[in-house]
Amino acid sequence: MKYSYSDLAKMIDHSLLHPTMTDGDLEAGCKLAAQYQVASVCIKPYAVKQAVEWLRGSGVLVGCVIGFPHGNSATESKRYETELACKDGANEIDMVVNLGKALSGDWSYVEADVKAVCDEAHKHGAKVKVIFENDYLTNGGAGLISDDFKRKLCELCERAGADWVKTSTGYGFVKQADGSYNYKGATEHDLALMRASCSPKVQVKAAGGVRDLDGLIKVRDLGGSRCGATATAAMMDDYRKREAAGTLAGAGGKIGSGGY
Repeated sequence: MKYSYSDLAKMIDHSLLHPTMTDGDLEAGCKLAAQYQVASVCIKPYAVKQAVEWLRGSGVLVGCVIGFPHGNSATESKRYETELACKDGANEIDMVVNLGKALSGDWSYVEADVKAVCDEAHKHGAKVKVIFENDYLTNGGAGLISDDFKRKLCELCERAGADWVKTSTGYGFVKQADGSYNYKGATEHDLALMRASCSPKVQVKAAGGVRDLDGLIKVRDLGGSRCGATATAAMMDDYRKREAAGTLAGAGGKIGSGGY
């Protein structure tokens, strides 16, 4: 195994974002994040202040979502939401781009929207991850094919000051032909594309579709430095199990489909 436990655990942003999560669920999630020594929790805006207290002294950062999950809030709302989150103690911000504006080709609006959040977060010493929601971009938009559209977003986000570009929210469900809703989330293709479309100063985060240790390793192999996950315990318990059995060598696999 070319990656240590810490290498992989410190990739994980433990996701605590499901709408039904209670205060008790959020506290338990923070305790789990501290137990497994992940990079951060990614939590709802109202819970940032409490998460800071739950995680104090653990070394686990607190991240907060902004304009989540659809990115449709007014720019000033996103900026103010960022200000509040940072004042409550958030170290990282995961914002969603305004995809309707991007698909309309209003690139100046999209860049200004991202820049407003980045400027506010950086003023408080926080870093920003910008979410594209790639499941909505399979047909491209604004006269661009899908890959070129994603490349354009990467370039725009880098100019605006983003610290990461991120594949998905984990909640970008697309209606299928049979009437059901599902999504892929992070894909190997998109991670490689986004990594190649940014300079080394901008990192890449996967979200959605990474449900096991092999998937987490694949994200790292493709150049991703963070991964949103709910399956944190299963991933890292599997690492310890393989470590004890001496079967870590050669570990690695594919990124799955769906699930955050």
